[in-house]
Amino acid sequence: MEPLALYIHWPFCLAKCPYCDFNSHVRERIDQARFAAALRAELAWEAARLGRRRLGSIFFGGGTPSLMAPDTVAALIADARQHFDAAEDCEITLEANPTSVEAGRLRAFRAAGVNRVSLGVQSLDDTVLRFLGRRHDAGEARAALALAREIFPRLSFDLITARPGQTVAAWRAELREALALANDHLSLYQLTIEPGTAFEAMRRRGELTELDENTAVAIYDATAEETARRSMAAYEISNHARPGAESRHNLAYWRYEDYAGIGPGAHGRVSVGGTLLATRRHRAPEPWAELVERQGHGTTDQNAVAPEERAREALLMGLRLAEGIDPMRFAARTGMTLAEALDDTMLHAAIDEGYIQFDATLRATEEGRRRLDALLGAIVR
Repeated sequence: MEPLALYIHWPFCLAKCPYCDFNSHVRERIDQARFAAALRAELAWEAARLGRRRLGSIFFGGGTPSLMAPDTVAALIADARQHFDAAEDCEITLEANPTSVEAGRLRAFRAAGVNRVSLGVQSLDDTVLRFLGRRHDAGEARAALALAREIFPRLSFDLITARPGQTVAAWRAELREALALANDHLSLYQLTIEPGTAFEAMRRRGELTELDENTAVAIYDATAEETARRSMAAYEISNHARPGAESRHNLAYWRYEDYAGIGPGAHGRVSVGGTLLATRRHRAPEPWAELVERQGHGTTDQNAVAPEERAREALLMGLRLAEGIDPMRFAARTGMTLAEALDDTMLHAAIDEGYIQFDATLRATEEGRRRLDALLGAIVR
């Protein structure tokens, strides 16, 4: 079997960003010992049913995992290595914010076994950072990036693009600085207004206007140009890396491989006894911990994924990748051929329009990735 990817969710944040719809929670006090014990217990339970799988990556996500005690991170990494056969070069990523407090803990996380850090920079402009509700300023971001490059062999950081009022010229300048600060990986996400967020409420009140589509497209094109010049072209719609530095953990999602999700609200796709299971843990931290303490895990939903749904999920994820989808691997993973999963008429129309290429692999062209949501809606049965 392909290596397993392990996701560990720490759901707590110091504040809720106005654009964020992730499963994150603000608490005045966090019982670190209780949640550490629950995470370790749930990991042990999941490992017992999965068996001694080969482990390719561990990802501490959130929330804000850099609020975890480094001893907890070390214990979870040690547990994962004990339960599974970790690859010699197992990728172990931890998300962190570039505040001075969190940056001060980076050496402790490296000592715990983390070998890749992902910093939530979001912008290198102080005005924008305040608009985004971030708790760091641009100076802290630059200092944290410099420190992280000293400590970790691999480094990624995030920026948010297509912000209200953003111009192409301003974005080019910011992106050029980001590329100069980058190590081997950069994630560039277009701002989307998600339901239930503070930004969505602001939009309803007329206090926030999204960037017009033409400028957003121009920013996307400028991003492709600037990153290609620095040998960091997109290997996935929003993710850029130097060759060989792609996020192995996230590739497991996009390639539709097995991944186990541990912690409040975590999702998984794991093969158990020849069946692919979709798993979901309880979203709320305290009820999740209670479930783990009572039954060893916080699972609230677990269902076998039918071939049609496997095919749809594999297409939705795989066409985000520049490498596309291998037909033989797709059939082995989903139980369906690409021909059975795709609308033949719409597929050929997309090929004729230059949105899709289908030879050794099925992949979206640059034009196709610009309009991928609409394209998927048309060609997927």
